[in-house]
Amino acid sequence: MNETRIRMDAIGVATTDLSASLAFYRRLGLTFPEGAEQLPHVEAELAGGIRLMFDPVPGAGEHGRGRVALAFHCGDAAGVDAAYEELTGAGAHGEAKPWDAPWGQRYAVVLDPDGNQVDLFAPLS
Repeated sequence: MNETRIRMDAIGVATTDLSASLAFYRRLGLTFPEGAEQLPHVEAELAGGIRLMFDPVPGAGEHGRGRVALAFHCGDAAGVDAAYEELTGAGAHGEAKPWDAPWGQRYAVVLDPDGNQVDLFAPLS
């Protein structure tokens, strides 16, 4: 792909019931902050530093969209652009071309062959 090392960084889950999801995963040993059920975004760090992220999304999973997204850290902004070009050049559907997101990251979105969302990101320098 490119010379920048790309690494799996996070798995995002869209949930229609954040409280139920957090209760379920707490029973499996994950730790979330007190009051997390009221937050717009919740994360737990897994072994190896990968984050499991939950976002409340009304209607998640409807209209053929997945409920799970994978996020890959691409090293730097050029790495995001290169990964996007490599994947779309090989036939992946480009859902969102690389852009400078207001939260301080270079960001792009592609879909894997099964339609799952794959986020490509890196901090803006």
